[in-house]
Amino acid sequence: MLTLAALEDAATVVYNHMAPTPLYHWPLLDQHTGCQVMVKHENHAPTGSFKARSALVFMEAMRRIHPAGSSFITATRGNHGLSLAWAAQLFGFQMALVMPQGVSPEKVAMAQAHGAFVIEHGMRFEDAQAHAQALAAEGRHAPVPAFHTDLVRGCGTYALELFRAGPAPDAIFVPIGLGNGLCGVLAARAVFRAPTRVIGVVSDRAPVYARTLMGQAMPAEPGLPTFAEGLNVTVPDAEALATIRAGVDHLVEVSDDEVAEAIRLLFRTTHNVAEGAGAAALAGLRKEQDEWAGKRVAVILCGQNIERRAMRDILAGRTPTA
Repeated sequence: MLTLAALEDAATVVYNHMAPTPLYHWPLLDQHTGCQVMVKHENHAPTGSFKARSALVFMEAMRRIHPAGSSFITATRGNHGLSLAWAAQLFGFQMALVMPQGVSPEKVAMAQAHGAFVIEHGMRFEDAQAHAQALAAEGRHAPVPAFHTDLVRGCGTYALELFRAGPAPDAIFVPIGLGNGLCGVLAARAVFRAPTRVIGVVSDRAPVYARTLMGQAMPAEPGLPTFAEGLNVTVPDAEALATIRAGVDHLVEVSDDEVAEAIRLLFRTTHNVAEGAGAAALAGLRKEQDEWAGKRVAVILCGQNIERRAMRDILAGRTPTA
């Protein structure tokens, strides 16, 4: 578990390149949930997601190991790679991103605008990940893992801000991809010894963390596709799983329909845009809102990078297809 010093060191790195993100109370959201909702706006980070923090901390650590101009490689569906490309430029590195074929042109264009060299390979994320690992093994690129202590430290800085913003909330709902964000929140809660309950939110189309923690076997085949791509994890990270098992209060599964409705609700009540994973925390709260009636609850709006087509469908009352 991380210490306060480790989180504060990470925060120093983060604040050299970005400001703390807002924690706003939106009364109109209260009317729809029956509780006092505080939104942590990680969608206001420089790359549109909380992963800007983790990328900064990871790349700053790499600067002490690798010479300027070194090239890194990772597999990504979007925000992980986009943020690493942004941070790599800041620290004088190059970044290669392996994305599954068919990824949206918008995401590719965003990554390339930040100087990334994009390679499309395979139809699934696991295919892209295997290709990135193979290219790294050739020695031309240093690999960037999807889960790492420095990535967790970076994520933990938003939780540091949240717990220092006022009285600890009764609960925090956190979306789960591979687990860096949730592990960062658990670390910060432990540092502050807060009574806050931490609830992780997963997609019911990729429920590997929830089912594993409940001791249920997962099928050998990958889960169903979901437009909430940041939640689409089929193989849990062992280290993340151990940390989550030890600290999370419970996990809740949300459907694509519930996520789409949460995006509509965020837009209607705050005029903020959320991607699928970004709205998952609110979708989880709404699923359990009777339990939190009258309580002070935080939700992590972890990102805003939704495709135009998907947002068009959602605002028209439809749920996007993956």
